[in-house]
Amino acid sequence: MADVTVSPVDKARRNPEPYWIERIPGAYWVVGVLLLILPSFASNFFMFQIMGWTFILGIIASSLMFLAGYGGMVSLAQLTFAGVAGYMVAIFGTSAIDTISMGWPWFITIPLALIIAVLFATVIGWLAVRTEGIYTIMITLAIAAAFFYFTRQNYEIFNGFQGFNSVLPPQLFGVNWRGPEAFYYLTLFWAAAAYFAILYLSRAPFGLSLQGVRDNPRRMAALGFNVTAHRVAAYAFSGLIAGIGGILLAWQSAQISPGTISIAPAIDILVIAVVGGLRHPIGPFIGAFLYVLLKTFAVDVLIALGLSGDRFQLLIGLGFLAVVYFSPDGLLGLWQKLRESRQRDPLTGEARP
Repeated sequence: MADVTVSPVDKARRNPEPYWIERIPGAYWVVGVLLLILPSFASNFFMFQIMGWTFILGIIASSLMFLAGYGGMVSLAQLTFAGVAGYMVAIFGTSAIDTISMGWPWFITIPLALIIAVLFATVIGWLAVRTEGIYTIMITLAIAAAFFYFTRQNYEIFNGFQGFNSVLPPQLFGVNWRGPEAFYYLTLFWAAAAYFAILYLSRAPFGLSLQGVRDNPRRMAALGFNVTAHRVAAYAFSGLIAGIGGILLAWQSAQISPGTISIAPAIDILVIAVVGGLRHPIGPFIGAFLYVLLKTFAVDVLIALGLSGDRFQLLIGLGFLAVVYFSPDGLLGLWQKLRESRQRDPLTGEARP
């Protein structure tokens, strides 16, 4: 019998690669459709306060996830980058403090605020990448604390501890973007944009090089890669993502003040990213959703149990401690353990065929 060989071209024709849309799991489609139709049955409070806040915190925490997960750099200055963008929108745009706010149009104010946030993150990154481990955490924490005290004590530019109020989104296309439904879709759009941007960049040559720098910087330097430049560029990109979240945060609360960027909220961003999971861009949004739920309803739960509502921070801390204790990889790690346990024989513990 003659030996018939099949060329790679014939194999590709017989077994074509599925389109990218076919490779998306069905569960992702369900979640996506649910998020799109959520306003049809959710209350205004849930859309604006719960989901809007979740998307915003998830965006800021995803900038930290990109640095820590793909770059191996833990930064406590991500909320500071967000605060810089929020303050710039208030200063260059409009607010109730018309003696400071310049009243420039939104198409100048928003890009300028993001550019300044990126430049600020680049400078901080240039300083921080020269340290490692706990020293990186300490230097970014010091920068966050310094910016907090500077804004609180400066009245000529940042209006001191009062900050700026009536910081509202522009009335673009005749839509009130601070309305519950409009703001929900606005934050959902930018959350999806941040998620897919990080997902794409993590698989792009820069993202792969950054992960190589994270795993073995000396070898990457020997191969000709500029380790410092990659790390600083990662800080710049994270500053862009955090800046978008900072503008949305200022619009949601209609104000920006030193309390928005204080030390405690900066640490909360780290907690959100760690609890959600640093292995995947979806992790920060999962952690943000859990954080917002606990932050919003912890007092009601304690009062329902006959306890003092003043101890709601303790309940939040216990919730996060439980997640981290049972899974160092956060909620994504718990999900992965559950999937693996279902694929193993309950008697032998071996993987099922």
